[in-house]
Amino acid sequence: MTVIYTDGACAGNPGPGGWAWAVAPEGSPRGSGGAARTTNQRMELQAVLEALRAMDGDVTIVSDSTYVVNCFRDRWWVKWKANGWRNSKKEPVANTDLWMPLVDLVQQRQDRGGVPFDEEGRQRAARVQGVEQQVDLQGLLLGRLAAGPARD
Repeated sequence: MTVIYTDGACAGNPGPGGWAWAVAPEGSPRGSGGAARTTNQRMELQAVLEALRAMDGDVTIVSDSTYVVNCFRDRWWVKWKANGWRNSKKEPVANTDLWMPLVDLVQQRQDRGGVPFDEEGRQRAARVQGVEQQVDLQGLLLGRLAAGPARD
């Protein structure tokens, strides 16, 4: 099983933001990107979406985003889809342009056991020897924020 660490961040919310993903423990392959005006939640989602687009096979996603983890752990997406992508308040689900393809990718992998999401995120990274240095998502994000919205 391949472990993929993901993260997203913004300077302001909304503001310029970046996302990154990397395979542990080597830190490669990896990807990063950004947007000139975005939100933290969008960058967290984009990181996971891009990681799943890039990586085949069995993966575990490690994320510190409760927004992302809870959606899959608590199966929010099932109700969202059944309700025409509306939440419990009958309002449109935020970020459907990212949620819809992400949910589709996760569903496509369900035949192979799905995509586990690990909510421990940074705490787990700190326990895995050397991962914080080798999988430097924060460094990728800070570099991405400084570089602007271009994508790798």
